[in-house]
Amino acid sequence: MSLRCLERLVVGLILLASIAAHAAGELRICADPDNLPYSRSDGTGFENRIAEVVARAMDATPVYVWLPQGHGYVRKTLNAGVCDVIVGVPEGFDPVRTTRPYYRSMYVAVTRQPDPRFGDFADPHLRDVTIGVQLVGDDLAATPPGHALAQHALIENVRGYTVYGDGRQGERMVRDLARGTIDVALIWGAQGGYFAGKAAVPLRVSPLAQPPDLPNVPFEYSIAMGVRKRDAALAAELDAALDRSRAAVDAILAEYRVPRTDVPSAASAAATARYAEHAR
Repeated sequence: MSLRCLERLVVGLILLASIAAHAAGELRICADPDNLPYSRSDGTGFENRIAEVVARAMDATPVYVWLPQGHGYVRKTLNAGVCDVIVGVPEGFDPVRTTRPYYRSMYVAVTRQPDPRFGDFADPHLRDVTIGVQLVGDDLAATPPGHALAQHALIENVRGYTVYGDGRQGERMVRDLARGTIDVALIWGAQGGYFAGKAAVPLRVSPLAQPPDLPNVPFEYSIAMGVRKRDAALAAELDAALDRSRAAVDAILAEYRVPRTDVPSAASAAATARYAEHAR
C-alpha cells in the first residue's frame, strides 16, 4: 500500500470514528486540563460549564479529550479527529470553522483599589509605576496592551509574563499585583476578572479603551466555538444549542466575572446584580 493510500485510509477511519461518536450522542470536547479560569480536568473552568450546558441542549454527553494548549493544538486535537469542538476561540479563527460568538470581551487594567484608576496609555502617571503585561506564544509576542506601551515609549518599567512559569500566567500577574511587585496588570478580561475576584486584597478591574493611535490593533474580541472546517453541520447544531442556552451561558460568564462589551441577556444582568450585591 502506498503512503498516499495509507494516509487516506487513516483519515477515513478518523472521520468514521468522529461520525460514530456523534451518532452515539457524544460531544467530544478538546480542552486543556489545567487552564483556569477556562478549563480544568475537574470541570471547574467556565468553558467546561458552558460546554456541558451546550451538550445538554444538544441531548449529547460531554466527553473531554485533555491536552495542554500549545503549538499545533488544532492539528493535534480537531484535525487529528480525537475531539470535535474547542470552546473559546476568537470569532473567525482561521484554522477552524467558528460558531456565532457567544460573548465579546476586552483587555482590562487591574489595579489595587486604593491606587489611582487606570486612565489611558498617554497618562504620565504610568512612567512612575511598574506595569505587568502578558507575552504569548513560543516567540513571546506582545499582546495589544504591550503594543500600546511600546507606542508610548513605556518599556523600561514593564514586566513581561510568559505563558510558562510557576502557576498560570494571569494568576501570577494578579498575585504580584496584590503583593505590590507590580502596580498595574494589563490582562485579558476573563483572566483579570476571575483572578482579581480571588485576590487577597481588594482590586479594581477597568476596561481598556481602544487607543486612538492604534486603530488596527484590536483590544476587543468576540469569542466562539471552533470545529473542523468541514463540520458545517456540527457548527449549526452548536449555534442552535447556544441560542437555546443563552440565559445559562450568560449566567456562567457573570459568575466567573468575565467583563463583556456585548449586551448580555436579562439572566446575565440578574446574575451580575446578585454578585454586586453580595460583594458590597
